[in-house]
Amino acid sequence: MKLIKFKKKKKYNYKRKVFVKDLVLKTFVGIHSFEKKKKQRVRFNLDITLEPNLFFNSNDMTNIVNYETVIKNIENISKKKHYLLLENLAEEIFLKLFREKKIKKINLRIEKLDIIKNTSSVGIEVEKSRLNEH
Repeated sequence: MKLIKFKKKKKYNYKRKVFVKDLVLKTFVGIHSFEKKKKQRVRFNLDITLEPNLFFNSNDMTNIVNYETVIKNIENISKKKHYLLLENLAEEIFLKLFREKKIKKINLRIEKLDIIKNTSSVGIEVEKSRLNEH
């Protein structure tokens, strides 16, 4: 008699995210001459979607994305140099964060807080996804 083994069915689908809300840093960014002379307050918000097949284990921290590391990376990138555009700053952040293979998608919002009167902020929001790699 031949035994047939069935694959174990998944009971749940997971969507895991790491987020950073309202990180405010002072950085050099902008095309105007006054923006090149003085740092300005910039707010960062990120939603990072992780690979759904990763499962965390408190004894093995390699399957997580540490939000403290994400924040330190953004701090280091934002103080590294002057960025002409928020888009340039966003791309530097994407390049660094996507080195983590477990990151599938990043939604990044960057806002200048004190640049235009009568607004609380102006800025950009960009979503970038990793292409399916086979």
